[in-house]
Amino acid sequence: MTATTAHNLATCDALRLTGGSLETGLTSAEVSERLERYGENRVKPRGGTPGWKRLLRQFMAPLVLVLIAAGMVTGFLGEWVDASVIFIVVVVNAVIGFLQESKAENALEALMKMVVAEAVVKRDGKKIRVNSIELVPGDIVMLAGGDRVPADIRLLETKSLQIDESSLTGESVPASKRPDPLQADTVLADRVNMAYAGSLVTAGTGTGVVWATGDRTETGRVAFLIAEAVDLTTPLTRKIAHFSGMLLWIILALATALFAYGVLVRGGSVIEMLMASVALAVGVIPEGLPAAITIVLAIGVSRMAKRRAIIRKLPAVETLGCTTVICSDKTGTLTQNKMTVQRIHAGGETFTLTGTGYEPRGVLIDASYNKINASAKPALYECLHAGMLCNDAAIIEKNGQWSIAGDPTEGALLVSAEKAGLSHAAIHAGSPRVDMIPFESAHMFRATLHDHAEGRRIYKAGALERLLDRCTHMLDARGEVVNLNADAIRDAAQSFGGQGMRVIAFARRDGSHVTSDLSHHHVSEGLIFLGMQGMIDPPREEAVSAISRCQAAGIRVKMITGDHAATAQAIAKLIGIAGADTAPAISGRELADISDADLPEIADRTFVFARVAPEQKLRLVRALQSCGHILAMTGDGVNDGPALKQADIGIAMGITGTDVAKGAASMVLTDDNFATIAAAVEEGRGVYDNLIKFLVWTLPVSVGFALILLTSVVLGLTLPALPVHLLWVNLTTAILLGLMLVFEPPEADIMQRPPRDQKTPIFDFAMFTRTGLVSVIMLAGSYWVFFYEQNNGASIAQTRTAVVNMVVAVASAYLINCRSLRHSVLSLGFFTNPRMLHGIALTGFLQLVFTYAPVMNRLLHTAPIDATAWLRILGVAVAALVVVELEKKIRCVR
Repeated sequence: MTATTAHNLATCDALRLTGGSLETGLTSAEVSERLERYGENRVKPRGGTPGWKRLLRQFMAPLVLVLIAAGMVTGFLGEWVDASVIFIVVVVNAVIGFLQESKAENALEALMKMVVAEAVVKRDGKKIRVNSIELVPGDIVMLAGGDRVPADIRLLETKSLQIDESSLTGESVPASKRPDPLQADTVLADRVNMAYAGSLVTAGTGTGVVWATGDRTETGRVAFLIAEAVDLTTPLTRKIAHFSGMLLWIILALATALFAYGVLVRGGSVIEMLMASVALAVGVIPEGLPAAITIVLAIGVSRMAKRRAIIRKLPAVETLGCTTVICSDKTGTLTQNKMTVQRIHAGGETFTLTGTGYEPRGVLIDASYNKINASAKPALYECLHAGMLCNDAAIIEKNGQWSIAGDPTEGALLVSAEKAGLSHAAIHAGSPRVDMIPFESAHMFRATLHDHAEGRRIYKAGALERLLDRCTHMLDARGEVVNLNADAIRDAAQSFGGQGMRVIAFARRDGSHVTSDLSHHHVSEGLIFLGMQGMIDPPREEAVSAISRCQAAGIRVKMITGDHAATAQAIAKLIGIAGADTAPAISGRELADISDADLPEIADRTFVFARVAPEQKLRLVRALQSCGHILAMTGDGVNDGPALKQADIGIAMGITGTDVAKGAASMVLTDDNFATIAAAVEEGRGVYDNLIKFLVWTLPVSVGFALILLTSVVLGLTLPALPVHLLWVNLTTAILLGLMLVFEPPEADIMQRPPRDQKTPIFDFAMFTRTGLVSVIMLAGSYWVFFYEQNNGASIAQTRTAVVNMVVAVASAYLINCRSLRHSVLSLGFFTNPRMLHGIALTGFLQLVFTYAPVMNRLLHTAPIDATAWLRILGVAVAALVVVELEKKIRCVR
């Protein structure tokens, strides 16, 4: 085939290019040859990263390499306990990272499941049922209601064929199909002569020729886009990587300088100075940082799950906190995906119908806001009556949940009549159907013939422009037949359309002249206009408040949908995305004409994008990212998959979302509620705050140890702590003290702050000064304790034990300071984070074991100390707490 698209071809040309035959189909020999040429009709999975590579990657981080080198040097020097502890740290961190990266990506497998089904085809002149993976281009396929379309098919014949393509196009209403050729530039959602793989036939029948299979289908192209989309790093991981690289060079420089100074200037032994250099490296490296970040994020995942947001990728927790733009699909995400009648115009009056969704509960209200009874308004009653008769849908209630079987538009009409008090069973029993003209997109109406108490009647429902010109009269408010006021009706319809509503008009005529089948000429003239119903896929009430909350937090919400521009813009205004002064919606066709150079600026200022194809969603995401935005993308369909994968954080709907969307997303909303995103943003900001608090806490502990070692070498003093002591402190305090900060509740003003600037360095001047202050306190306190204990007859083991306990005591006091980087800890309440108190208590217990347990004395070279030493240690810790609180009072840290 030389043509790449089929929608612009005549049916005969499509058959000629594919080599298909409508009469006989392909022969068995042709099928075998084409199966060999094109391959099976399945989306082929792309190769992933082998497990051994993912595991090896965990050991390649620069700081981990330094730890490995330090462990090797320590082992070479015969310090096997120290070396073992170092290697245990490395392995534990690697295992945690490996397990997180091994979470399977199931998007492509989900796509394969979508298209593997059975299909009815014509081969060798016979209709047979085959597995859809055996389909080849040129096969003639028959479609019927309930079928899942097995491949991309150019339709040749249709009869009232309707296909639900919402998972691919975002269109909430099933598309009516017809075989006529279209313009070459027709966007995917408007290609009514095509049936796409994975979509669902909701009504009617059709026959078509297979145009594309497997990876060449639209679903296959989506799979390719998902595979090609880049898994981005997040702001935190980028900052941590930069910070780690900077810290690595500082550590290496300090260790080298320490070794050279000790050997060349102080005349120390090579072995002694090598041990001091290793101690310095081990002391400065925050060994607990990788594990701490993973655990902090994992705890954040648990907290979000309680708020109905399931995190699939841990960094997404942090990314939420600095999101600047949310690009949301409309259907099923911002709206309920339940067509609902809200306005009715009949007898020259306009009525409002309350209630949303498919539950038949609501009331009719007139223009004066008075509750009315439909039976008291003859024209209104007839309009609702017609909507119920000209209808094949059914309302289903199961376990308190209401749904509809059949076309969503017909379902909405049925629900509106039930809300107004009309009984489906009674109406159909009193007016049994005799015949019907099914809906066809070419005619835009359907009609039904009924036996009625007053004789036969014809009811017609469809597009206003197809009914109004065929009406000569109308019912007035009293139910009397009067001359048609077409202008007033069009004005009312225009008002409905301006609110984003889809308008269905109704008419009737006497049917006594119909003696055989109902035909088009029976409904082409002499109709009496009954009224019209305006329906809309209503916004989620909670989405409106969620959008407002996001905007208050400095996050812009944009709508990217496959629906029509007028509908999208109207919904956007209803839910607060677009205002009177915002830019108009941009359609997919207009988007295609915008250059890549101009798109970022246009995408940045536009809030609504309509009739957008999958690759255009991906293009929009990339354009907004090029503007420097941290982007969240919500969606539920196959068409959202590539953009969900490309976005900094992809958010899929858990109930209505396809497996493809869930597989490509970083987060899944279990309640399909946009409002959950606002809660997730709050949690994400809180998690990021707590991560920064952990870093602000852990660095002074590490740097303080480094200063202690540097000072001892420069001044020629005995090492006040051994490398194994440093590892003990770093590991126990990081887990039992530092991790307790993750349980800090979000601060009161967290959703009034603007999104964090991703360009802000993770280690700024305020953090630098705080690290320096606490490190100096720790240095001064350590040597005061060290010299005091030595001068009072303590052994070197007792002196080092006292120094280590002093460092842990200061770290515990400083932990209390770090509960808030902006406010005094006195304003937070002492018991608002009980886990922190538990962590401090458990740390104290372990330090007692560290000090007094004989096995610890033997393995870690410690010794018991007396009660007066503990008083001096606690005095230094309290002094550190007071000094840091005073520093906070003078200047906020962040």
